Amino acid sequence: MDGTRRRGLVIGGVAAIGILAALFVVVGADRVVDTLRAADPALVAATFGLALCWLVAWSLMLRTVLGSLEVDLSVSTSFLVYAGAVFANNVTPFGQAGGEPVAAALIAKVSGSRYETGLVGIASVDVLNVVPSISLVFLGVGAYAATAAVGERLGVAVGVAVALIASIVTAIGLGWRYRRTLVERIPPAVGGILGRLRRFDAAAVEETLAARLRRFFDDIERVGTSPRRLAAAVGLSLAGWTFQAAALTAAFAAVGHEVSPVVPLFVVPLAYVAGATPLPGGLGGIEAAFVALLVPTTGVAASAVTAAVLVFRGAVYWMPVLIGGLSVSALGIDAVR
Repeated sequence: MDGTRRRGLVIGGVAAIGILAALFVVVGADRVVDTLRAADPALVAATFGLALCWLVAWSLMLRTVLGSLEVDLSVSTSFLVYAGAVFANNVTPFGQAGGEPVAAALIAKVSGSRYETGLVGIASVDVLNVVPSISLVFLGVGAYAATAAVGERLGVAVGVAVALIASIVTAIGLGWRYRRTLVERIPPAVGGILGRLRRFDAAAVEETLAARLRRFFDDIERVGTSPRRLAAAVGLSLAGWTFQAAALTAAFAAVGHEVSPVVPLFVVPLAYVAGATPLPGGLGGIEAAFVALLVPTTGVAASAVTAAVLVFRGAVYWMPVLIGGLSVSALGIDAVR
């Protein structure tokens, strides 16, 4: 890891610890700890089991997408690869910006495919996850609004999420529409900049980058030519989101509170918007977002909500860090280079 990335990771980690510490002070650390000590072990285990089901569902989604690119991974290998991607997401700032290159390297190494193909595969998974998430937000908020008033905080959160997702989808759409222009203009520009340095051959850089970009867009087009695989991938994505919502519901039950299953359905994808921050995997910011959304929508005390969120995040954040870290280490991939 170079000095710049090391400093970024340290700064992000310190900021995450600071946010978590502030959250504990606001909600009452002693009450949170007492609630966690009294948590039902069986229901905590159920939370982790449901989180594991989520990880399996999205690893199968990755396997399905890669199948359309003629990359064949076994179920167990796709699970380890996807866990490695989640690990990278959770230990680098800005989430998928760090995880996708690592996942692409993992896919290329275990399958013998090109790096660009692996990158298309994992990027397609992330993009396809947007469709069910925004659908769950609208459906969940609509169901919630039928029985309770939608507060200002929830309305703002929905608006921010929709705006962010819309901007991402727009950027992707523009990139695809003008892909030929990108292939024509980006390589000469990059080659010209690097060519000023003695260690780079401008013509070689331009030729290599243009070839990689063409293969990248060709692979994206191949993903979209299999409607059955796309439908299966979206179905697995929806299953994954549902497993996460169920895991959050189980976490509340573990700390002694029943909540409507409708609330986690829209709170889970909404809270993950906080992952688009320079924090390692959104650590600290996502926990705070969960608490901010769940206190007014569930009516549960802030200390109990925080305890439930910590159980949930232990399952969906720290468990994949452990599994994925072992996977990345075993395959010899540097997740934070």
